[in-house]
Order: sequence, then C-alpha cells, then structure tokens
Amino acid sequence: MAGVDVYEAVDSRRAVRAFSGEPVPKDVLGRVLTAATRAPSSGNLQPWHVFVVTGEPLAELKRRATARALAGDPGDEREYPMYPADLVSPYLDRFSAAAVQRYKALGIERDDPARPMKIAALNSEAFGAPVVVFCYLDRTMGPGQWGDAGMYLQTVMLLLRAEGLHSCPQVMWTMYRKTVSQIVGAHDGLLLYCGVSVGFEKEGVPWVRTGRADMTETVSFIGE
Repeated sequence: MAGVDVYEAVDSRRAVRAFSGEPVPKDVLGRVLTAATRAPSSGNLQPWHVFVVTGEPLAELKRRATARALAGDPGDEREYPMYPADLVSPYLDRFSAAAVQRYKALGIERDDPARPMKIAALNSEAFGAPVVVFCYLDRTMGPGQWGDAGMYLQTVMLLLRAEGLHSCPQVMWTMYRKTVSQIVGAHDGLLLYCGVSVGFEKEGVPWVRTGRADMTETVSFIGE
C-alpha cells in the first residue's frame, strides 16, 4: 500500500481491534516515526515523548495489565478525564451508538454483566498487536500541546496506512499508567497521554465501521 493516496489513507484508517500478531519490521516503524516528526506543533515545541514497545517487554506489559483487568482492578487514579462527566446530545448519542457497535462486533453484548471486564481484558492485550506506541507529554505542557500530540498521532496513524499497517489508539492504557511506566521507564515528569496499538489486521474477524456525523453538522462555511 506504499504510495497510498492521502484521501484513501484517511478513509481506510480505523481503530482495528484484531491484529494478526505478525511482527512489524523495525525499519518500517523507524520510517513512519521519522516522517511523523514533520507533524505540526505550536511554536515547534514537539512536546511528545514516545516509547515503542515490542517483544518480551510488551508481552510482560500485557501479562501484568491483563492480570489487573481480570482481577477487576479499577485501575490507577486518572490524571485526566477520558470524557467529560456531563456529556450531552449529540456527543452522548454518538458515544453510546459507537460503543454498542464496537464491542457487539467482538461478541460482547451490552447487557453482559461481565462486559467491563471483558472489554478491559481485550484492551490490555492490545487486541493482539505486536507493537504499542506510548505517547507521553511533559507535565508542564498545556492544552495547546495536547492538541499537538493529537496531530502527531494522527500523522503516525496515516503513515502506518501507507505502509499497509493498521492501528488502534487506546486511552485505556492510562488506567494502568503505573504498570506502563514501570515497563518503559518513564520518569515522573511525564504524563501518559495514550497508547497506540500497531500491526497487521487479522483476517476474518467481524468489524463494524462506526458512523460519522454529516459534515453539515460540524462545519459552517462563512463567506463566499
């Protein structure tokens, strides 16, 4: 898929939740992350600190995180909210619809009493991905730099599509941030923003593409 059209990369990018486990060549990861340094950042701060975890360190991280998930561990105290506490329509509607679609495709029904544990366990296995990219920010950074990190990660995910790879951004890893930091060696001055699972998609696994609001719901044209 090298040389993929930008529009095709954007359209084909989605959060894949079933990876084959096939190793990702290190030179490919290096190429993607080198190109991603061109992502925009206000004042050229480039505030992201990235750890790429593979092999035995990732296997150990998965073991520890999955053990916590299966034990019903609620996770570490959050350092930032994943979502606002008072979500209202249309945001709550979009969130609810996507959540039902996403996990029903993986065989987890909404009324399953073990649903939270099953979801946590799937996430802590990184959906079988052989690579997880952890993005941290210096604690001195503000909202502008959080936006920079988002643009950087989107750049990474689009470049992965150009290499025929898929990804899944996972804020869930912040629930086990202490375990992640132990594995990657992140110092206390860094805050975990999210992890991004990376790999080749596993064939034959059902998935549902979540809908998007019509452009007219979120965009206003001003002027001619």
